[in-house]
Amino acid sequence: MKVAIITGAGSGIGLGTARKLAGAGMSIVGTGRDAEKLAELPGAVGDAARVATVAVDLMDEDAPRRIVAAALERFGRIDFLINNAGVGRPKPVHEADDETLDHVLGLMLRAPFRLIREVLPHLRRGAGIVNVTSTYAVIGGWRGGAYSAAKAGMTGLTQHLACQYGPQGIRSNAVAPGVIPTPMTEGRFEDETFRRMNNDVTPYPRLGEVEDIASTIAFLCSPGAEFINGQTIAVDGGWSSTKYLSEYALTSAWTPERP
Repeated sequence: MKVAIITGAGSGIGLGTARKLAGAGMSIVGTGRDAEKLAELPGAVGDAARVATVAVDLMDEDAPRRIVAAALERFGRIDFLINNAGVGRPKPVHEADDETLDHVLGLMLRAPFRLIREVLPHLRRGAGIVNVTSTYAVIGGWRGGAYSAAKAGMTGLTQHLACQYGPQGIRSNAVAPGVIPTPMTEGRFEDETFRRMNNDVTPYPRLGEVEDIASTIAFLCSPGAEFINGQTIAVDGGWSSTKYLSEYALTSAWTPERP
């Protein structure tokens, strides 16, 4: 039975991915800072025997060692690493102080880098790494700041991994979600500017869902994706790859305020 480590598995995309991969027959090692949320993961997956959890702050120096040790102790192997944990509500450069910069880069670039480094010696041919980035790593993104920098860094890291470890049969890819309604983005769609920045420029008639992202990650962990390596798949309804404007946007005189 294959084993997947998923960071940020307590809610949102991480939880959805855990359910999807478990449904494909994998065992799950879920990590997160909230022990109470993680405690619900076995029930959400539906098979406690195939779930291990590690309540840890990914930025702790011993976090990678603890996560890998838990996976090996419980299941004896590691086949996939899903770097999903992140933080939302980005700020533009002029609003981001050093504390914000260090936190964002630490959580979404340094921490996954260190976890990948710890996991790599245990991966074998057929294994894979999926890094959850963002459409803000595909295009600049308004107010992206440190968030865009961290996610774009993950794109570059993904491409390096694909080149360096692809010859060993280890694939590395990225999934770049658009804005998905999750606990991390809760309340954002109540802001008209934010809502229109997403809805009025997306040429597909609904919001993205956790299931969309989880299904893409699951595909990249499947035999059907064996020859996909070093790629970023944007799951955003066309937001980042088109210049679509809704009929309302084309005919409206409304303009957002900008700093």
